[in-house]
Amino acid sequence: MKPERCFLFGVGVDRVDMDRMVSAAEEAVLAGTQCSIFAVNPEKIMTAQNDPALRGWLNASEYLIPDGYGAVLAVRMRGMHLRDRVPGSELMPRLCALAAARGFRVFLFGAREQINAAAVHQLRKQYPGINIVGRHNGYVDPVDQDTLIAQINAAAPHFLFVALGSPRQEEWISRNRSRLRVNVMQGVGGTFDVIAGAVRRAPPLWIRWHLEWLYRLFVQPSRLRRQSPLLRFALLMLTGRLSEQPLALRKQGGSAPAA
Repeated sequence: MKPERCFLFGVGVDRVDMDRMVSAAEEAVLAGTQCSIFAVNPEKIMTAQNDPALRGWLNASEYLIPDGYGAVLAVRMRGMHLRDRVPGSELMPRLCALAAARGFRVFLFGAREQINAAAVHQLRKQYPGINIVGRHNGYVDPVDQDTLIAQINAAAPHFLFVALGSPRQEEWISRNRSRLRVNVMQGVGGTFDVIAGAVRRAPPLWIRWHLEWLYRLFVQPSRLRRQSPLLRFALLMLTGRLSEQPLALRKQGGSAPAA
């Protein structure tokens, strides 16, 4: 059963929690069905306002997890109850723990070669018995895409984690899912870097108070320009200007495409 979905500026956010997402992934494997999981946060919502392709890839996905706390608050303001965030960087380790416990096969695609290899090494240390059946860095020439798809299918993974950053990972999964014999595909952004130890997450207190974005800005001031859409999102949220319709279409007086 698909989760209830709320739309913020034309981008969906699902009413799910961490346990439900882990259960949904397990059910997909056991049932032999296919699903994709994409994270939604204020930054991605605002990017999608001027990128209808990204908006379409997101809304076509079976699961859109509320990764950013701003998205959680905005959904609550629209009247739909959300218990808490479902960070993609925490969902992937939970799915790896499930894979180790249930014997599900895992494939990692994305990031730099050194990061990809280190992430595999760390996952095998953290989850003894995990069956990582293949990996590939994120630098693939377009002419080699067919070879990569064949490599993934030959490994027959149940879980495919794709770390290409947004919107590349959403595009890659959406365009190739019909060719992939994989049950669960998750776009995980920079999670391989965190698992490999190349990037540190915020201390637990910052995460508990939903200030991980601020911590990352402190340690990486170059992110300031990238964080600017968050301020616009917050202003729109506080002034009650949330709408199901994308902002670009509202300005043009058009109607939002069906999700």
